[in-house]
Formats: sequence, structure tokens, C-alpha cells
Amino acid sequence: MPELVVITEQLLAPVPGGTGRYTAELLRALAATAPDGWSVSGVVARHADVTKAQVEGVSPRVLPLPPRALVAAWQLGIPYWPGGDAVHAPTPLAPPRGRVSVTVHDTVPWTHPETLTPRGVSWHRQMITRAARRAAGIVVPTQAVADDLRRRVPVRVPLRVAGHGVAEVFGAGETAMELPERYVLAVGTIEPRKGIDVLLEAMAELDVPLLLAGQPGWGGIDPGGPGVRVLGRLSDEDLATVLRRATVLAAPSRAEGFGLPVLEAMSVGVPVVHSDDPALVEVSGGAGRAVPRGDAKALAAALREVLGSPELASRLAAAGRARAAAFSWRRAAEAVWSIHTDVRL
Repeated sequence: MPELVVITEQLLAPVPGGTGRYTAELLRALAATAPDGWSVSGVVARHADVTKAQVEGVSPRVLPLPPRALVAAWQLGIPYWPGGDAVHAPTPLAPPRGRVSVTVHDTVPWTHPETLTPRGVSWHRQMITRAARRAAGIVVPTQAVADDLRRRVPVRVPLRVAGHGVAEVFGAGETAMELPERYVLAVGTIEPRKGIDVLLEAMAELDVPLLLAGQPGWGGIDPGGPGVRVLGRLSDEDLATVLRRATVLAAPSRAEGFGLPVLEAMSVGVPVVHSDDPALVEVSGGAGRAVPRGDAKALAAALREVLGSPELASRLAAAGRARAAAFSWRRAAEAVWSIHTDVRL
């Protein structure tokens, strides 16, 4: 029986972030949509605890190399292969040989290198460029990323555009949490690229609480201040509850490849105010209110308008639900399968 091996290392990262959620949801969808005769498994480097990399019965194989050694080996081109007939890497961490497909989430290493360490910029550029030259195929989440990637590197392999989906948990019941009656919510790592500094400046003009669902990242942003509550990393169930009860989602990112919280908010009827980053504009499809990146005044004005107009909020909520219905994790999985089998999108 042919086997597709998914690199699930991101699930064990200290800050899994959006790529961690992508890895988990894609793995579920790949297992659910496996063509006849195919099996799906996961693989991780050697960790003290690998239980967090298990997704609905898909237990990962453990490679003998620890994380840093595995990253270095694959970066140097050592053909250390995790086994299986095909491999999908949900991040640029991918073996240099074999039938490998890779998801490239964004072009931030080129467009916003200041948001990564110099070493991170070099590693991402090298691994993405190699995938564009040697991989069996590349998956990107938006046409915006596809177009920009082609401008940055020569893409000599098949390129599939497939958006993310919405996890089933966002349609489930709520958990017991003490939350304000009305609040602005932002979801993501607390760092400059996510525009959290701009959001904090904008919220200083509004008399509504701000909830931040995410772990601290780099950049030294201090999210303290009146009316600001940092929730940290939440379980999927708690995140769904916090999102569903939000009055409006703010997504002021300076650079995104997709913007999963925007899609998740739209799916549960929460109005969205987002930056004019091309990927966010593409995902929202006009169902959100867009403001210029880095413009705290414009962000505050848009949030104030949505918060103060039930009619506008209702209109955005309806448009968001309709827009979100166009996305699914099944389509994302089919994009991967189309690279490795005769599945047609």
C-alpha cells in the first residue's frame, strides 16, 4: 500500500502558530481524502514528548535525529528520507530528495525580512528556492502568494493554489469562559508582523476591551495597558468560543500568506476589519472592511464604525458567512493529492 508521509514537526514547535494549525487540519483532511490504496502517516524529529504531534489517531513515526540536527541535515542537502512513497511538508522543512511536495505559506523572507532573524531569512529563502526547483510540486494558500513567489524565484515545478478551511470545532458548542459583553479580538502571535503594535495604538482611541489570543513572539511588543487582556495560547475549543463571542475581529497584519483567523471569524458571522495586505484582501473577498497597513488612525476609525453600527456589522457578518463557505480543508488536501496521484482538482 503506498504511503504519504506528512512532516508534522511544526506541531511540536514552542510557538506552533498558524502553520501548526494548518499542519494539524491538513493532516486530518489528507487522511479523510486518501485515494483508494493510499495510507497517511506523520513523522517528527526525536523529542522527549511526541504526543502533541498525534492527530486523531495518526501517530507520528519518530526519526532518530533531534530537531536541530534534522533541520541542518536537510538544509545541507543530506538525503535523509523519512520513508514512504511520497512526502508532504506543510512548511519549508522538507527532505532534499524523493517525491516531496511542499506548502509555501508566504513570501515574507523576501518582502519583510526584518520580521525574521538573519538566519531565519537565509534558511527560508534557501529551502523555498530549492523546493521551487526540485519538489514534485508546491502548494500555496492564495493567488497573491503564487504571483509573488514567481516574482522572487524561478518556479520550475507544478504550483497549486489551495486556501485553508475551517475546523469543525468552530461549529460546535461553546466552553465556559468569562468574557466581556463586547470586545475586539485579535488572533495570532504577538509580534510586529501581525500589526499588534498598530492595533494597540488604535485601541487607545476606543472604549472597548481588546482580547489578544496568541503567544508572545519576537519584537518586544508590550501588550499591557488599560482594557487589554492577553489570553495566550488557547485550546481549539476555547479559541472557538472567544472568536464566536467577539464583536469584531481585527487583523491588521503587515504581511500574510492567508490569514486563517479572518476565514474562521467570517465562518461564524463575526465582522472583520483587516489590513490591505493582498492575501487578506483575497481571502475576505470584499466581505471585510480593509484599511491601509500600518495606519492606526484608519484602523481605529474602521473598528469604531463597525462597533457603532449594528446594521453594518450584520451586513459584514452575512457577507463573511457566504465568503467562508467557498473554502474547505478538503480542497487543500486534494491539492496535495493531485501532486502525488491522478486526483484532479
